[in-house]
Amino acid sequence: MATLPEGVGLDVSMEYVSRPTNTFIIDWSSRQIAGMDSGLAAMRQAVDIILQNERFEWQIYSSDFGSELEDLVGDEYDFIVSELPRRIEDALSIDERVLSVANFSFANKGNGAMTCKFDVVTVFGTFGEEVGL
Repeated sequence: MATLPEGVGLDVSMEYVSRPTNTFIIDWSSRQIAGMDSGLAAMRQAVDIILQNERFEWQIYSSDFGSELEDLVGDEYDFIVSELPRRIEDALSIDERVLSVANFSFANKGNGAMTCKFDVVTVFGTFGEEVGL
């Protein structure tokens, strides 16, 4: 018993259409919207927002959005150096436009402070980023 009338075919072909990821660009110094972009500037902002928001802290974000960096504060320098790259890569892996994170370098600033610089490779290009603990 046929469920469709004869002669009706379901020749469905699906095609992936890449849509621009337009976003509002924030001018952090004036705290105003400075325009819209969908390229490297939008990626820089997305990475900044992911790294500045602690995971599980804000209900408006899903549980896989954000980073888990705050609990590293106060840990041993060697532990942070070994753990921080994994946590940064994990945080940025939610965004499919991020291809990889590479070239981690660490600087001990004294008094328990440190910075980590790294490169973020995206579909739009590569840019440098820095995280301080």
